[in-house]
Amino acid sequence: MNQNHREAMADVRDMYMAHSALRREFSLLPQLVRDVTPGDATRAEVVGAHAELLCHILHMHHEGEDLLLWPRLLERAGAEAAAIVPAMEAQHHAIEDAHAAVVALLPQWRRTGRDGAPLADALEQLRTVLIEHMALEESEILPLAQRYVTAREWMRLGEHGMSKSSKKQLTLAFGLAMYEGDPEVIKAVLAHAPLPARLLMPIIAPRVFASQAKRVHGTATPPRIGATAR
Repeated sequence: MNQNHREAMADVRDMYMAHSALRREFSLLPQLVRDVTPGDATRAEVVGAHAELLCHILHMHHEGEDLLLWPRLLERAGAEAAAIVPAMEAQHHAIEDAHAAVVALLPQWRRTGRDGAPLADALEQLRTVLIEHMALEESEILPLAQRYVTAREWMRLGEHGMSKSSKKQLTLAFGLAMYEGDPEVIKAVLAHAPLPARLLMPIIAPRVFASQAKRVHGTATPPRIGATAR
């Protein structure tokens, strides 16, 4: 329980927004790889760079949870956390294994555009374990976070990823999330950002994402999947 009843607790709506982006992009990646004509290294570089960015975002997202979220829940949520956190940690290990397989295959395919089938299969495996994990996290972990994690502590999850990402990566990552994001949630996320970011990010990030989407997906409006997709 929160020991300081005057302190605001976590607003977890931003996690649903992040999950929407991860569901959408990792669901589209396997077919993007399969659609590259064998030997088309130019196209493979475009898709491969996008895949590398998504893998970076995912790794930072889960590293933050491992370091900052699970320990707090285990400390504060008692039996409720003990019943679910070990399963979440096991899923993170499975995701990391699938992630490692993708990362190992990606550089060679990205350079040559050849033999993409193993990479596409590895991305399918990563998508499967990731979507299973996010569904469980939404149903079991986020309600606990609302009760046992403060707003200030929750913000540190996002700050962890931002601290290890370039400005270009951050702008595109925010655009990825904004694409299916609730305007009120976007406003809440930016409320604590420096004034220039509050003013510019809602304008620049969607443009950066639209440009990226046109290169990667062939359209500025790729299929929307949503936070509750399975």
